[in-house]
Amino acid sequence: MSETSAEDVVATAAVAAAGWRRAGIAGAAIGVIAAGAAAGVAVERLTVGRGMRKKARLALDASGPYGSLRGRPGRAVADDGTELYYEVDETEPDGGTSRAGGRSGAEAGAGSGPRRRRLFGSKDPAPLTVVFSHGYCLSQDSWHFQRAALRGLVRTVHWDQRSHGRSERGRAQAEGVPVGIDQLGRDLRAVIDAAAPEGPLVLVGHSMGGMTMMALADRYPELIRDRVAAVAFVGTSSGKLGEVNFGLPVAGVNAVRRVLPGVLKALGSQTELVERGRRATADLFAGLIKRYSFGSRDVDPAVARFAERLIESTPIDVVAEFYPAFTEHDKSGALPAFRDIPVLILAGDKDLVTPSSHSEAIADELADAELVIVPDAGHLVMLEHPETVTDRLADLLVRIGAVPPGTR
Repeated sequence: MSETSAEDVVATAAVAAAGWRRAGIAGAAIGVIAAGAAAGVAVERLTVGRGMRKKARLALDASGPYGSLRGRPGRAVADDGTELYYEVDETEPDGGTSRAGGRSGAEAGAGSGPRRRRLFGSKDPAPLTVVFSHGYCLSQDSWHFQRAALRGLVRTVHWDQRSHGRSERGRAQAEGVPVGIDQLGRDLRAVIDAAAPEGPLVLVGHSMGGMTMMALADRYPELIRDRVAAVAFVGTSSGKLGEVNFGLPVAGVNAVRRVLPGVLKALGSQTELVERGRRATADLFAGLIKRYSFGSRDVDPAVARFAERLIESTPIDVVAEFYPAFTEHDKSGALPAFRDIPVLILAGDKDLVTPSSHSEAIADELADAELVIVPDAGHLVMLEHPETVTDRLADLLVRIGAVPPGTR
């Protein structure tokens, strides 16, 4: 196994910095972030050769089960014509689930369960549906652990936000229209209309997904009032994201704020070149992803690699396209729509992207909400501490009678 020297670490950082220097002052600003990431991977690079690290990543990709769950596919159409991909895990009357890889209808009906009786002309009530909305640069697969735990217990819908996962690239964005959180709220309404047009709803959103739920409430308060039985906000914010320092010194974060939108826009116009650069500096990006995704040191390597794959699969032009929407996001005025229903607010205490103080601000507006701050947890708390997140979601579902008491 070839080892990597300290000089190699510096050389790699220099190669990465050279690319950023072409963006002028952005080199200094983003260099602050890159330095932290380089420090984080330096020890590993001193002891583990590049070839071995590549083999380890391939082995984790081949053996890791994360993101492998699939359901009944469907597509909703947004108001600009964009096709939004979703999957449904149905709950059968006998407790089984109808999903890809599950039992067929014939198999489900062949068991020894009690025969269902139904009066002529009557209609079964629509089941409660839990709708999961994922965050920026992720996909529906980021809910892997919670999806696995809830299968067979409750009907769930998992969807990919526009330009993410299996959803179509935003058609309006292809024509130069900036994407905004309001658009995402309308997208969520389209998914609900297609996948769960009737029956009570529970909305669960992480980061951008939580903001999407707020935009839904802002535009369609009657939907929240009439159909939403409970909500869960995970690592999200109702606004003031422009004040987040990402764990950087004041001078560094101010420089990043000034130049990052322009840098991302420039990089988004050079997609092929940037993607080659991302692959060439995979270790550096892995360090960045780990720093801004997790709060604890002992993250399962397979989970960490899964997070890398999710984020790496988001093209740089999509990253650039969505970023400005967050500094403009302000949906604190929509929060009162959730005051009369059970609310769970959960965040990691070491989240550098949407700090726990933002969850506390949401809780201040929703006095009856349950606020859970998870120790040693970063932004991807549902992957880092899946048991905690799943247990709190299960408790929320028990409280509204969606699953039996004692469910874990």
